Order: sequence, then structure tokens, then C-alpha cells
Amino acid sequence: MIGLAMRSLSARRTAFTATFASIFFGTVLIGSFATLLETSFTDMAKVDQDTLFIMGAVVGSWGTIIVLFSLASTLGIAVRQRDGEIALLRTIGASPRQARRMIRIETFVVALVASALGAGAAWLGGRALFTMIREGGMVADTVAYAGGPASLGITMLAVLATSLVSATIAGRKATSGAATIALTDGNAGTQKMRWWRVLVAVLLIGYGVTMAVITITVTAHSDDPYDAMATSGSSSILVAAGLACIAPLLLRWAATLIRPLVGRAGSTGHLAAYNTSRRAPLLAGVLAPVIVFTSASIGTLMAVGIDGRTLAESNPDSDTINMLNNVVVGMISLFAAIMVVNAFAAVVSHRRGELARLRLLGATPEQVRGSVVAEAAIVAVVGVVLGAVAALATVVPFAIARDEGIVPDGQLWLPPVLAVVAVAITLCSAAVAVRRTTARQALAVAGAGQ
Repeated sequence: MIGLAMRSLSARRTAFTATFASIFFGTVLIGSFATLLETSFTDMAKVDQDTLFIMGAVVGSWGTIIVLFSLASTLGIAVRQRDGEIALLRTIGASPRQARRMIRIETFVVALVASALGAGAAWLGGRALFTMIREGGMVADTVAYAGGPASLGITMLAVLATSLVSATIAGRKATSGAATIALTDGNAGTQKMRWWRVLVAVLLIGYGVTMAVITITVTAHSDDPYDAMATSGSSSILVAAGLACIAPLLLRWAATLIRPLVGRAGSTGHLAAYNTSRRAPLLAGVLAPVIVFTSASIGTLMAVGIDGRTLAESNPDSDTINMLNNVVVGMISLFAAIMVVNAFAAVVSHRRGELARLRLLGATPEQVRGSVVAEAAIVAVVGVVLGAVAALATVVPFAIARDEGIVPDGQLWLPPVLAVVAVAITLCSAAVAVRRTTARQALAVAGAGQ
């Protein structure tokens, strides 16, 4: 199985490159903030220690949760798109345990290399982040950067453990039941959602909504103006993460509802709506980061705007908190964009055979590309709508707490702009991925003709 795993890595370079990129950038993100946390434990003034601890622990923990969730989602895509291959291995004599071992070996090799390289980049990233904090006057000039092997080693272990656990869970799902049934389900994309994902979604959404209610009823009346931000600031991310957990179910429902409308666009629209519903488990890997990106960016930036309008004058606490919020938005947005690009590259790579069959049936390259881009448009619109709804869990309670009412007094142009950005990233990712695939197919056909 070790030899088979190594050959599989060589044969599936596109899919494993997407996984490699997710693990690499995830390690860089987590490790950069972990080095700040390690630095905060060195000898320095209490105020500087608190600043670095907040940056490393509070901001870094949110980034860690999002990154690890995204890694689990990416690895789930990588395994789900191989359900047919795994089922074929089982029909020729491989046991479920052998198939799961192959998946774990592949994942371990990719995760080990990616996390090791990411840890090295995280040391540089942490130093750059620390320099920005020090030059911004948030810590004294005498404070020295102390990120090192401890924080980076723990980061690598966390990423490796998450990768192996995710691969094990996905492998068990791929090898459960009879091989013939698994082969049929893998090709049709009809896998049922696990109950624990629904439970996690309910808990996350419930907690986020509860914190929003607490903001309106309790912290809105607090003497500290930042109590309301503390309770409502993360609500949009919590709700978005909950929606991302059940993204396959939401995407399937949405595609079914809008199929009559999209179908008016002709055969391309009809095929796009049908494939979106049929391949919801795979395309959900794209939908999830779109939801998180839209919700986190709208919720956090709108909260920063409300904070700036409602406080009489700037103060050190306000500047620090707003900088933290902007760092969170930038961090989540960058990683979400990477996840969208990687997810579409993996999904389109998995569908090479399907796209080639469409060509054989008479579809032109433009029609094939149009169908995939139309699927991306459906995913983007659904993700933007769900993300905007999740963002309300932060925007509305915080606006009420700062006496602006249900609708904020300014920056109403911001949500549409961020929605356009999210849609553009999704469509460009799909267009580039499918163009590369169809170009390779055209070269293969031309070579065969010669």
C-alpha cells in the first residue's frame, strides 16, 4: 500500500497540489500568530505582553479554527472525489483497512512536507507581523522577536494531526458499505450528510445567535463600549462556520430552487443547475470558504465602521482593536480566496473524464467552460447570500448597541462591494481551472489525431 500511495501521489499531482497549498498556507497562518504567542512569554512590560498575547492567542485562535476547518474540508474533497477509485480497488481485492491506510500515507506525506515548509515560512511571517506591530507603536521598541521551534513545532503537530484525522474520517466514509454501492454513490454524488455535521452546525449557529441576543439585551447597556464588540464580533464567523458545516445540504436545496430560473438560460444553465445539485458534496468545498469570506469581511468591517462613527474620539484601545479586526479580515479573506482557488482546481481536475465525455457528445469547448462557470456563479451567489445573512449576527446587534438602530448609519455600500469581490474570485477560479483542463484535452486530441 505504501508503493501504491506513492504512485497515486505522482498520478494525482493537481489534486494533491491543491491539498499541499492549503496545508502550506494554513501552517504559515497559524504559525505566524503562534510565534507572537511564544514571544509574549518572554521578559517584557506587562502592557506589551498583553498586546502580543491578545494578537497571538485571541486572533490566532480564530485563524486556527478557520484554517483547521478549511483543511478538513479540503481533505474531505480530495478523498470524496476518489470514491470511485477506492471502490474499484476494493472490487479487485483491497480491504477497507488497506484503502484507508493508503489514504493516510498519502495525506501524511503531503502534510509533512507542506507543514515543514510552511513552518519555515511562518517564522519569517511571524517576524514580519511582529515588526509591523512594533513599528505601529503597539509594543515598545525594546521588545525582541522570540518566535522559535516551540511554537512552530506545535503548529506542525496540530496541522499533521488535523490532516490525519480528517483523512481517517473521510477514508472511513469512502470505505463504508459494499464496494459496488460505494462505486455507484461515488459516481453519482449522492452521499448522505453525516449527523454530526448537522449537530456541529446547530451548535455553532445557536451559539452565534445567542451571543447576538446577549449583545442586544445585556452588553448594549454596559459602561464599557467594547463589551458589545466582544460579544457580537465573532457571531458572524460562528454562524458562517455553522452554515459551512451543512454547505452540501444548503447548496443542493438552493440549486433545486433556482433550477427553473437558471434553466431559462438554455442548455448551459440547465446543465449547470443539474450538476450543482448532483455534485453538491464536492462543490460545497467551494461554497464553504465563500460563506466564511463574505460573512467575516462584511461583519467585521461594518463593525469597525460603526465603532469609528459612534466613538467621540480615537483612543489607543480603539486603534488596537480596529487593527486586530483588520488583521482578522485580511487573514480570513486571503485564506478563503486560496481555498476557493484550490477547491475549484481539485473539483475540475476530478471531472476531467466527465468534461471529456461532454466533448465527445458534441459540446464545444465554450459550452463546457460556460457550464462550469455557470456552476461557479450559482455557488458564488448562494455563498454570498448565506454569508450576508450570517454577517447580520454581528452587524445588527452591534449597531443597536451603539444606538444606530437595525440599519447602520453608514458604509451601506460595503456589503455589495465585498459580495462582488467574492463572486469575482469564485468565477475567475472556475474559469482558470476549466480553461487549463479543456486546453489539455484539446492537446491530447490533437496528439491522438497525429
